[in-house]
Amino acid sequence: MTATKSVSLVGGASAPPTGSRSRAAGTRRKWYEIIGLTTPAIAVYVMFVLVPMGFAVYYSLYRWRGVGPPTQFVGFDNYVLAFQDPIFIDALRNNAIIVVGSLLVQGPIALGIALLLNRRFRGRTVFRLLVFVPYVLAEVTVGIMWKLILTDGGTVDALLKSLGLGGLTQAWLADLDVVIWTLLFVLTWKYVGFAIILLLAGLSNVPQELTEAAAIDGAGWWQAQRHITLPLLGPTIRIWMFLSIIGSLQVFDVIWVTSVPAVRSLGASGTMATYMVDNGFFARLWGYGNAVAVILFVISFVAALLFQRFLLRRDIEGAITRRVG
Repeated sequence: MTATKSVSLVGGASAPPTGSRSRAAGTRRKWYEIIGLTTPAIAVYVMFVLVPMGFAVYYSLYRWRGVGPPTQFVGFDNYVLAFQDPIFIDALRNNAIIVVGSLLVQGPIALGIALLLNRRFRGRTVFRLLVFVPYVLAEVTVGIMWKLILTDGGTVDALLKSLGLGGLTQAWLADLDVVIWTLLFVLTWKYVGFAIILLLAGLSNVPQELTEAAAIDGAGWWQAQRHITLPLLGPTIRIWMFLSIIGSLQVFDVIWVTSVPAVRSLGASGTMATYMVDNGFFARLWGYGNAVAVILFVISFVAALLFQRFLLRRDIEGAITRRVG
């Protein structure tokens, strides 16, 4: 008879089966691997993200000019002052315009070009490269380039005059009513290539068999895109929308380099990020600047949570594989 029971130990205790010991050892080994692999990343995240965030919140409660330790505690006065400043309110408005404009302008343009580039035609690879070039250019390079193009008497004005449209020339970067729309155009030119590449990656996962079957059933090209391609492209579009919203809330480089400081100081072209740098770094109001940074973080964080809760939830839940049984 084969012995199947565990061997009794002194005092009546029994040793766990060999299989249980091996499973426990395997579980411990997996946890050791997880801890070993994640500890460096967690340490870097804590050191370079959480700790600076904690210092930002701490300094935002003081009126501090960056010299010596902060001593004048003001509580939430810096936050109240920010929302009482009309220039900061204008910065909030400009960020909102950039967010909505990016979604309503970049989205349709990128989708149309992506659908075009997803079809086979001569020169498609070159065209893909050209639409992606602006995105890989450095933000500073883009800002300087467009500042030269849009300056009074620059390339745009010269082109309009050569076409007999001199009456359309504007002070593109100095007119308080025009500058934010000019900057929105520059941002669209800069970042639409990223949206196109992202959508092309999503289109590559759409089965061709479905559109071919729809064509056999008599569906036109637009009907196939509307009822097959776009629904299957939904997760990619939502991911791009999420990235576009967060990027638009935190946009800084292109705005900072392209805009005119005098116009930005009047609130016509500034964003929350440029307002933070203007007041925190150049005006040396470090406590106030940290308060603006915290406000920017909270707005971005809340926007990310709401977007994930109402738009990305289905995609995230669909990506999670649950154990059955």
